[in-house]
Amino acid sequence: MASFSSSSKHFLLFSVSFFSLLFTSSLARLSPQTTTTTLDVSSSLKQAQHILSFDPQSVKPFAQTLNQPLFFNSSSSSSVSVFSVPLHSRGSLRKTHHTDYKTLVLSRLERDSARVDSLTTKFLLALNGVQKSELQPLPTEIQPEELSTPIISGISQGSGEYFSRIGVGNPAKQYYMVLDTGSDINWLQCEPCTDCYQQSDPIFNPSGSSTYSPVSCGSTQCSSLEVSACRSGKCLYQVSYGDGSFTVGEFATETVSFGNSGNINGVALGCGHDNEGLFVGAAGLLGLGGGSLSLTSQIKATSFSYCLVNRDSTGSSTLDFNSGLPADSVIAPLLRSRKIDTFYYVGLTGFSVGGQPVNIPTGLFDINDSGDGGVILDCGTAITRLKTQAYNALRDAFVKLTQDLPTTSGVALFDTCYDLSSRSSVKVPTVSLHFGDGKSLDLPAKNYLIPVDSPGTFCFAFAPTSSSLSIIGNVQQQGTRVSYDLANNRIGFSSHKC
Repeated sequence: MASFSSSSKHFLLFSVSFFSLLFTSSLARLSPQTTTTTLDVSSSLKQAQHILSFDPQSVKPFAQTLNQPLFFNSSSSSSVSVFSVPLHSRGSLRKTHHTDYKTLVLSRLERDSARVDSLTTKFLLALNGVQKSELQPLPTEIQPEELSTPIISGISQGSGEYFSRIGVGNPAKQYYMVLDTGSDINWLQCEPCTDCYQQSDPIFNPSGSSTYSPVSCGSTQCSSLEVSACRSGKCLYQVSYGDGSFTVGEFATETVSFGNSGNINGVALGCGHDNEGLFVGAAGLLGLGGGSLSLTSQIKATSFSYCLVNRDSTGSSTLDFNSGLPADSVIAPLLRSRKIDTFYYVGLTGFSVGGQPVNIPTGLFDINDSGDGGVILDCGTAITRLKTQAYNALRDAFVKLTQDLPTTSGVALFDTCYDLSSRSSVKVPTVSLHFGDGKSLDLPAKNYLIPVDSPGTFCFAFAPTSSSLSIIGNVQQQGTRVSYDLANNRIGFSSHKC
């Protein structure tokens, strides 16, 4: 038997180690155990290009023919009325002025950052027990102009990406309204205007409605406002947002109707006579938060749900109330904070990438006894923000399994981007959200790899935050019916009910 020299043995050991390492590295990327999903690159880019040229004037206004939601769970309580209205993306309401897709994306991300900053500010104020009214002393006699001075808190509505068509008054007039799960006050612009921005519909005139009724200063509704004042016995309201947008006017009750599926009398809402901000043609805002003045609370909804179409889509879905959860929903705990009742917290426990759990500390997303931490669901935030430690772990796990994709430089808040200009489709590791009890939601590839320009740069659509509050945004929610079971403190995610 031939013997090996010492150098030959070292060479052999090196060769075995090298090829073993190479095989292990390839296995990490290509292992059959890795769960994958396909990203349709061509379709995403085609849709991105279409939204630049789409003209909302070329299609009919929102149809109001819906009598039932797109889905209905027969196990829902028969004692409550089911309401349903169309739900569209921003692009369906107003033609973009951007001529290239990258500037459109950068504009969206800038608005999104303003909104996240505002949510974080709202969270910190609540955490420290600071009331909005404490930020600026209110004079004894208040005029609408004096109330309109912005205060540094609240939520930026400039990033409002989804709208519904709601009837206000009797007889009902139809208005486009921004949906917002991160705030509670419902309001719309009203005649006479001290200062009103341009909206798509005629401005609401309360004198034309038989059910319009100003709220008195001593009412429960008035005392529930964070910032209010009194004039001639009537309650005045002010809502200010983080980007300098605001609305000021008279607080009143009015009839709100939901297409042909019904109406509710006596809903408290702001009748704004002095309004400024980036509200993109909408008449006002529907507050869907958990506070006492939100639409969901006032109509005593046992549940509500929505499905957010892709922001580059001109299609539509529905916003439904009292329709229950689809039977195939992935169920997660709906949690509440003692510090802030507006936000809907979800019991997120972690993630997996390619079928493998991402290593993060247990309890990283828990809400502690002082109300700090947690994860909220928000339809107004676009990009999911995660605690930096969680984001880094998720991103690194994704990068490890996408080493075969050509990378490119980051864009805005995205630090992980790929050049897919030469691909029509790619297989990528599946990203899943975990909610405990073995429940998990697999995200479609288009919900975490999104185009940021027309040639084909796609970025990993998560971002880190230094805040203790994490936010699951609408990019990750797109194409999924998100159901808030308020009666049973559950959140359901269903991929097949849009």
